[in-house]
Amino acid sequence: MGDNGAARSGRVALICASWHRDIVHQARDAAVAEFARSGLPAGQVEHFDVPGAFEIPLLAKKLAQSGRYDAIVACALVVNGGIYRHEFVTTAVIDGLMRVQLDTEVPVMSAVLTPRDFHEHEEHLRFFREHFVKKGTEVAQACLATMAHLRALEPAHGD
Repeated sequence: MGDNGAARSGRVALICASWHRDIVHQARDAAVAEFARSGLPAGQVEHFDVPGAFEIPLLAKKLAQSGRYDAIVACALVVNGGIYRHEFVTTAVIDGLMRVQLDTEVPVMSAVLTPRDFHEHEEHLRFFREHFVKKGTEVAQACLATMAHLRALEPAHGD
């Protein structure tokens, strides 16, 4: 994506669910690295941990309403524990995040993922750790692009 003024002047809140932290933090770390590579200093990315994915939308709303952030990024892994609850949780979280950004006009990016099949054996764990690195990079790129687009829509000073 490259260095840009929008990146240097933005502030991002990064919210991570604590469940499956070893996987979720791969996305967090990759996002932070991509922000830095694109010119957003580490001091402009603030980290927040919540117990699980379900708790992300409320914190995202409070952070958006605070006026301190230009964007919010959410990271979580919601897995099937043998019941259909994971689908309901994921739907509630994604719907909540969409509502936050539409209500507050602060963009909310999602790396909240729910795999169709997840088993806690090394092959799956390794796959999802690697996949979350890719998703962290992608969500940071989407965040930076969205901040730049929104900044371009702002009226120039004196207009």
